[in-house]
Amino acid sequence: MQAAGARSQVDYGVLIISRERVELATACDVGLYLQDQLAARLVQGQAVSFNLPPGPLSIRLSLLGPGPCKPGIEQLRQQSVTLVAGEVRKFRLVQSTEGLYLVPTTARQ
Repeated sequence: MQAAGARSQVDYGVLIISRERVELATACDVGLYLQDQLAARLVQGQAVSFNLPPGPLSIRLSLLGPGPCKPGIEQLRQQSVTLVAGEVRKFRLVQSTEGLYLVPTTARQ
């Protein structure tokens, strides 16, 4: 039995981002920006998750730290992800000559 006013449906999506040790060979931390706000600082082997409202989401990545880790042009690139209520989206960080980006790790649930 549900209490009065209780919702029966989930009204958020889950975004999970992991930084695998083998995919990113830099010692720098990685800044994860959601909607242009620094939301997490990922170190090697770390994963973060967020419960977010459904809809489009702007994600940017950059290296953080002193010296060669200082944020540069990386911060200007962004990826868009659309979350659906009740959905879990999983991504991992990878790096190429183009810079940092996210790739899906599993199919949508």
